[in-house]
Order: sequence, then structure tokens, then C-alpha cells
Amino acid sequence: MTNSKRIGELLGPTLMVMVASEFPLIQPHLYDEQIPPVVYLSGVLMFVAGLAIVRSHNLWQRDWTLLITLCSWFLLALGLFRMFAASFYRQTTGNTSSLFFMIVECILFAIGSLITWKSYARSS
Repeated sequence: MTNSKRIGELLGPTLMVMVASEFPLIQPHLYDEQIPPVVYLSGVLMFVAGLAIVRSHNLWQRDWTLLITLCSWFLLALGLFRMFAASFYRQTTGNTSSLFFMIVECILFAIGSLITWKSYARSS
């Protein structure tokens, strides 16, 4: 559990801050002009972060730590997709409604909040 808490203490707040800073109501034009190299670079960063977490935390238990494992695999997969299909990713996200992104980001913020809360909570 200590490893899960340490990773969660980093992953939870990071996920919350990233999602909050990207929220369309806060920065509505952040992704208006994405270029493939930037999409690729963000994919590399996501892939590395996801792989690092998967290598140290690939636990499939039925508790809150499963969220860490799922987030890490999601980061790994999204990173690969952004790396190998940067232009396609940019076109697809450009044609997607901001309401969809707001819903997804609210869900991700809630997941980050739960991971943060569980990670920083005292063990009984």
C-alpha cells in the first residue's frame, strides 16, 4: 500500500491540476492551434509517465489502487496514440465539441480527487 500511496500522492494532484488548467471554461482557446510536433511531444511525456507507473504499480486489486493502474495504462495508450497519430489526433479533437471535453475532464478531475484523498488519508 505504501507504493500505491506514494504514486497516488503524485498522480492525483497532478491529474487534478492538469485537468483544471486545461478546462475549456478557464482556457477556452488553449487547443485551437495545435501542431503535430507539440501533440507528439505531449504523447512522449504521457507515454513515459504511464510506462513508469505501470512498471512500478501494475496492481489489479478491487480497491482504490486500481484507479492508479487504470490511469497509468490510459496514459501509456494515449501517449502511444498521440505519438503515432499526432495529425489524426489533432484533427479529431478539433472537430469534437467542448461539452464532451468538459464532461471527460470533470470525470478525470473526480478520479484525481479520489486518488489524492485516498493517498493522503491516514491509514487506520
